Amino acid sequence: MTKGGYTYLLASGRNGTLYIGVTSQLDARWFQHRSWTSKGFTGRYHVNRLVWYEQHETIEQAITREKQLKRWNRAWKIQLIEKDNPNWEDLAQRWYEAG
Repeated sequence: MTKGGYTYLLASGRNGTLYIGVTSQLDARWFQHRSWTSKGFTGRYHVNRLVWYEQHETIEQAITREKQLKRWNRAWKIQLIEKDNPNWEDLAQRWYEAG
C-alpha cells in the first residue's frame, strides 16, 4: 500500500520568508518545524507558520507538486496562499484549537 502525501507552504509571517516541503505526515512534520528541531532553513529563518497545504493520493504526486511549486515565482506562491488563506493564518493551530 502506497502512503499518501502532502505538499505544504510554511511562512515566517505574512509576506515573509516561504518554505515549500513535502511529507507523508503533515502534523508531525509541522511539529518538527515549530519546535525548531530542524537546524536548517526553517530554523534559521523562523519559518514555522503552515499557510497552505494540499493532500495527494501518493507521496510521488506530492513530490511532483513540490517540484512544480519550487519553479514558481514568489507572486504565484503568494496568490496560491491568499486564495484559500487570505489572512495567512497558521492552519495547524486549528488542529490544536479543535482539540
